[in-house]
Amino acid sequence: MTLDFKIEKSGIPIYLQLKEQIKLEIATGGLEPGTQMPTVRQLAVQLEINANTVSRVYSALEDEGYLLSQQGRGTFVANTINEKNQEKDKFFQEHLEHLIENVVVEAYRLGYSVNDIISYLKQRAEGGGGGESK
Repeated sequence: MTLDFKIEKSGIPIYLQLKEQIKLEIATGGLEPGTQMPTVRQLAVQLEINANTVSRVYSALEDEGYLLSQQGRGTFVANTINEKNQEKDKFFQEHLEHLIENVVVEAYRLGYSVNDIISYLKQRAEGGGGGESK
């Protein structure tokens, strides 16, 4: 399995970039419950990052209820996220709010409206492509 994750050279640690991208894919249906994740080694090679980083991300996401590891079988997307794990995810919510605010400001600067952003997000959530809507 090849996932389309992107690691950028930015102020955001690689660990957080990967963790949030996996969570986003799960939340938007790109990774459905029961989907087998690539092995730690496969994903590390694909992204050209340290395998320990991928292992740490998988462990954290398992602790939060997003992934399930099965000895000898692999790592899978969990079927549900329980309320306790959602409460632990306050940092993600605050981070998401900050990201959305930045997107709105930057989109406005480039001439896009909030409706353009909403339209794009709806299109992505429905599995469509992400072309420009301007």
